[in-house]
Amino acid sequence: QVQLVESGGGLVQAGGSLRLSCAASTRTFGNYNVGWFRQPPGKEREFVASIGRSGGSTSYADSVKGRFTISRDNAKNAVYLQMNSLKFEDTAEYFCAADLNYRLAMSAGEYDYWGRGTQVTVSS
Repeated sequence: QVQLVESGGGLVQAGGSLRLSCAASTRTFGNYNVGWFRQPPGKEREFVASIGRSGGSTSYADSVKGRFTISRDNAKNAVYLQMNSLKFEDTAEYFCAADLNYRLAMSAGEYDYWGRGTQVTVSS
């Protein structure tokens, strides 16, 4: 088991930036693929970005390409989501998730471990 804790959410104006962090309880966090998902109010959870074990492979949802960047620092047992040029429609609860699959996953059902989320609210 690995415990995940998100941080960095908050209120930001449209066009602004936030950096979310996902801290893991395991020293072997480098063995895990990690994804970021979000759930806007009244909507289903959706994929945002994912990153492979070493950080060499990344995937992004079309809605965030060019604006969001996922990265990781395995020495710190952490994954980050840098969010720039934020839009009102980015408002959501953001979750990090991890799995031990060899391939990079973009489906929520493929992730075994989840954090409890952090709220991001973008004002217009």
